[in-house]
Amino acid sequence: MAARDEGQRLRTLIVDDEPLAVERLRIICERIGGIDIVGDAADGAEALDRMVEFAPDLVLLDMTMPQLGGLDVARHLAGEKRKQTGAQVPAAPPPAIVFVTAHDRFAVEAFDLDAVDYVLKPVSAERLERAVARTIARRSEMPRGAAQDESGESWLQELWVPNRSELLRIDIAQVARIDAERDYVRLHVGTTSYLLLKTIAGLEERLNPRDFIRIHRSTILRRDTIRGLRHDGLGVWSVELDNGDDLRIGRTYLPGVKAMAGR
Repeated sequence: MAARDEGQRLRTLIVDDEPLAVERLRIICERIGGIDIVGDAADGAEALDRMVEFAPDLVLLDMTMPQLGGLDVARHLAGEKRKQTGAQVPAAPPPAIVFVTAHDRFAVEAFDLDAVDYVLKPVSAERLERAVARTIARRSEMPRGAAQDESGESWLQELWVPNRSELLRIDIAQVARIDAERDYVRLHVGTTSYLLLKTIAGLEERLNPRDFIRIHRSTILRRDTIRGLRHDGLGVWSVELDNGDDLRIGRTYLPGVKAMAGR
C-alpha cells in the first residue's frame, strides 16, 4: 500500500491486553504506512500514562481490558472521571480514538464518546487503513459527531450502525424517519432501514429540533419529508409524507406538530 504524506504521519499507541493482538496490529500498521508506533499498553490505566508520556495522535484501543476498559479510557479523555479517580490525562487536544474490539455491542456508546472509528476483530489491513484515513480527515476538519448551531447547542450529525461485519456511517441528514422497536430504533434511509440499539427518547434529545419532530411515541420524522397535515375527525390528525405515506399523530405530540405548521 502506498505510504502517506510524511506530514500526515500519525504517532500511534496500541492498547490491548493480549500480546498477540498487539503484535498483529503492529504488523498491519507497518503494511499501511503513514503510522509511527510510539508504544503500547496492556490495560487502560497504563494507556493513560503512555498517552501523557508519548502524546500520540491516534490510539488503537481495545474495549475489554483489566482495570480500565476502553470506554473508561475514552471517558477519561473526555474529562468525565478526572475528579473521581485523579488519573493523569493527556493535555488537550486528546488523541483520536479508534476502538479495535471483538464486541459490536458497545458501538453506540463508543461513538457517543467521539470515537473516530470502531473496527471489529479480526482486523484486516484494508479496514484499519480506512480508520487511519478517517483519523487524518478528522484532524483536518471539525469533528462530525456533533455540530453547534447559532445558539451554541450541539446536535448529532452522524450515526454508526452495524452492517454485516462492519459499522456503517449514516449522515443524519439522510435519515427520513425513525421508528421505535422496543430497545432499538429503526433508521429509514432511502429504501433501506437499519436497526440501532438505542432508545427513541435518548436519540430525540440529540437531534436538532429544527430538522426533526416527534409525532408519536414511536415515530420521529425529518421535517422536510412532511407534505401536509390532515384532520381525520374527532380530534385525530395525520401527517402526509412526500413518499405518499400517512402517519397518525399522537395526541401528546399534536400541539408541537400544529405549532410547526403555525396553527
